[in-house]
Amino acid sequence: MALTRRRRVRAVAVDPATGRRISPWPFVGLVLLVSSFFLYAASGLLAPLWAVAVLLLTWLAMFVLCFVWWTSHPRRTVVLGVLSFVWWFAAITAGGVLLDWTA
Repeated sequence: MALTRRRRVRAVAVDPATGRRISPWPFVGLVLLVSSFFLYAASGLLAPLWAVAVLLLTWLAMFVLCFVWWTSHPRRTVVLGVLSFVWWFAAITAGGVLLDWTA
């Protein structure tokens, strides 16, 4: 039968305006980055107000950088999303240990 010669079709999203393939990596990076926002916003439970402001500014810089890299470096957005979690953990831990932040 003809079932042995089936052609495999990959589902690929294509931009109708340009005809280029749409990469899923920027979307993954943005989801990671946005999901880390709740940690930054809730940092007031662990850190002083000035530290929360600095953390939110760094998150905002990473958010803008995610859109700057959206088309030029789509895989870097995933690294940036993971880095947002690592940076928050490092900043809160270092502040707690070195600056004696107590709740």
